[in-house]
Amino acid sequence: MENRVEIPKRSSLKTITRPQDLSGIGKLPPQALDLEEAVLGALMLEKSPLNDVIDIIHQSEIFYKEAHQKIYAAIQDLFSSSESIDILTVTQKLKSNGDLESVGGAFYISQLTNRVASAAHAESHARIIVQKYILREMIRISGKVIQNAYDETTDVFNLLDEAESELFKVTEGNIRKDYESMASLLFKAQSEIEIAMQKEDGINGIGSGFTELDKITSGWQKSDMVVIAARPGMGKTAFVLSMARNVAVDYKHPVAIFSLEMSSIQLVNRLISGEAEIPAEDIRRGNFSKSEFEQFFERTKSLSEAPIYIDDTPALTIFELRAKSRRLKQQHNVKLIIIDYLQLMSSGGKGGNREQEISNISRSIKEIAKELEIPIIALSQLSRSVETRGGDKRPMLSDLRDSGAIEQDADIVGFIYRPEYYQLTEWPDGSPCNNQGEIIIAKHRNGSLKDVRLKFTGKYAKFSNLDGLSQQDFMYNAGMKPNNDFGNDVSSFTMPSKMNDDSSNEDPF
Repeated sequence: MENRVEIPKRSSLKTITRPQDLSGIGKLPPQALDLEEAVLGALMLEKSPLNDVIDIIHQSEIFYKEAHQKIYAAIQDLFSSSESIDILTVTQKLKSNGDLESVGGAFYISQLTNRVASAAHAESHARIIVQKYILREMIRISGKVIQNAYDETTDVFNLLDEAESELFKVTEGNIRKDYESMASLLFKAQSEIEIAMQKEDGINGIGSGFTELDKITSGWQKSDMVVIAARPGMGKTAFVLSMARNVAVDYKHPVAIFSLEMSSIQLVNRLISGEAEIPAEDIRRGNFSKSEFEQFFERTKSLSEAPIYIDDTPALTIFELRAKSRRLKQQHNVKLIIIDYLQLMSSGGKGGNREQEISNISRSIKEIAKELEIPIIALSQLSRSVETRGGDKRPMLSDLRDSGAIEQDADIVGFIYRPEYYQLTEWPDGSPCNNQGEIIIAKHRNGSLKDVRLKFTGKYAKFSNLDGLSQQDFMYNAGMKPNNDFGNDVSSFTMPSKMNDDSSNEDPF
């Protein structure tokens, strides 16, 4: 309601309206037009700052003035086509694009170079321009958040996720574009092919450290969602921990592990057991000889320097996973994320039955992998139908528990299968299966379907390449119950959780 003040004027009264408080309104967005002019002039004046500036200012929208955006876009086009960049070429490019007159004509282009004495500080100027752009984006995002926050129909968690996603894009300098041209996409594809050709092992993704598996996958690929499924006690955690060790120690790639079932200390003890080759039971009890104690410290030096980051938050929600993953990507540039395991996650209380919840979780994991452009490996449980089936009980895609969405969303689905778990002594081809496991690739969106056999050392809860499996390993425990070492030495490995059975009402232990 307007405040009205009656002011006497001569013999009559006149009604006037007080102006509204305009503090904070009418401010110009953060900008640095003089620096924008300096940078553009420097790029047309000298070649030396070109590569640095192009790397810093990766898109024309970072410039505030529309004319400067068009000029910089023309410079980018010339740079991409490896053409010379100067007043004449930029002017001609703008003319051919039909933008010359809208930017101020050839006269304005020449004025940009006249205002620059030297290109020495072009890189510093470019960084300031980017900072101003980030500030403008933060203002835009904040305004959008404020507007949506006043909307009572807005879901608060969706709003938080959207705000964080927008800020993450700004931080990463990866603002989404509506589309990409075929030329730019073809250039990216050719670059990746050239890189792959230069690698002798043929691995153009994140290598698992398992030779035969990497031959099939060419390494875990960017944006892929990989599901590794098995029945309880097959060695899901052992497999991904062995792989995480290989990725972090051998290849020096940062790895993040979200453990929903086991504590971070339990996982570390598993890693120590495999690395030092000391039974997990001895580690838990502190049952070391002097030589084993020295072996323990000597062999675990590599683990202390390994870029492995473990988060053991229980009942992790999709919202938390996305936020933590973004942070790990930003701060540590993680190349691989492992989730142990999918069925213990929560969708965040959005309602619906368990199948719908798992579908939402699976879809969200795929979205995170695509957003961060890193592979995500999610462990999953199999249903009891495997146990009721006759024969060798090899798992199938239909055994995936809770939802068909897992199979649909995953780029790769692999099963872990150990015949000796079912007291079998040989593979279908007649070869002994003692101390061995098999990774069954049941779905591969971009490759072949093959099975890979690995060596499994139960007392260390460790998978390794089969190359090192000797005849002694084959004959070890001959005549003894299969899985004896596994069951006795690593009790925590076979300990069931509340998700191991189909009934969610059963006690976890």
